[in-house]
Parts: sequence; structure tokens; C-alpha cells
Amino acid sequence: MIRLATPEDLPALQDVERAAGEPFRALGMAAIADDDPPSIADLAAFQLDGRAWVWDTGSGPVAYLLAEVLDGHGHIEQVSVHPDHARRGLGRRLIEHAAEWAAREGLAGLTLTTYAEVPWNAPYYARLGFATLDEASLTEGLRAVREHEIARGLDAWPRVTMRR
Repeated sequence: MIRLATPEDLPALQDVERAAGEPFRALGMAAIADDDPPSIADLAAFQLDGRAWVWDTGSGPVAYLLAEVLDGHGHIEQVSVHPDHARRGLGRRLIEHAAEWAAREGLAGLTLTTYAEVPWNAPYYARLGFATLDEASLTEGLRAVREHEIARGLDAWPRVTMRR
């Protein structure tokens, strides 16, 4: 079931993130697999603002989504599913939950940035109704997100910005 994250969930979200990174290793993206998860402080900021949701199996979170408001849209900062629970629709359900949140907040839709060629990234989001934005369509906030990603070295592999 989907619920708001609690402070007690935050270490488990880091564990989910570490596990969710491992499949990138098989694609030659070891740097992504080895990347540190968000800090407890960063996760707490989303949690305290009511913008961190988890899928809880009854024994703790196995997937989560972090969102923020960016240029009048809900922006998916991160969505991760533990590989032991992948391919069950948990990520899709969390994204739909975020879409419902964005609609309740009066936001224009959802945006995200992701890897263009990773099967469970851009191709997956396209199946969920997200479209790739060209450079001219990026808002100031999305440009800032992309600049931050470039500074972190995430552009070592092709990335795209998408909106639904």
C-alpha cells in the first residue's frame, strides 16, 4: 500500500536506493550503481513536506517516490523500487499517486529527468504517458535540474527531460 513516508522509513529508503542501483551495473553504469543514496537529511526534507511516499508491504518500504513542485508542475525527483519487488507495478502506482497529488495541488502535470537508453527509465516512462522535451521546452527550473545533474556527472550517459 502507498502511504506517506515516516522518519523511521528513511534508512530503509536508502537501502531501497542502493538495491535499485545494482541493475545499472549490468549496463556498464557502475558509477550509478555505486552512487550514494540521498542522505537522511535530504530524505527528511521531502518527508517533512509530505512529498515522500512509500510502497509498504506490511514489513516496511520496498519502493518510494520523492516529489517537489517545480515551475508549476509536480517534479519526480526520484522513484525507486527494490529489485526483489520489481515488475509488479509498484513504480507505476507511485507515479499515479504523484499525479493525483499534483492534480490536487493544482499543478499542470508531472516532470522528471531520466536516462534515455535504460529500459526501465525513459522507455518505461514513455509507456506511462511521458513525452521527451526538447531544449526549447525546458523551463528555468528544469534547466537548473539538468545543470545540477551535469555537475554530478550523470550525463556520462544520455539523459532526457520528460513531461506528462
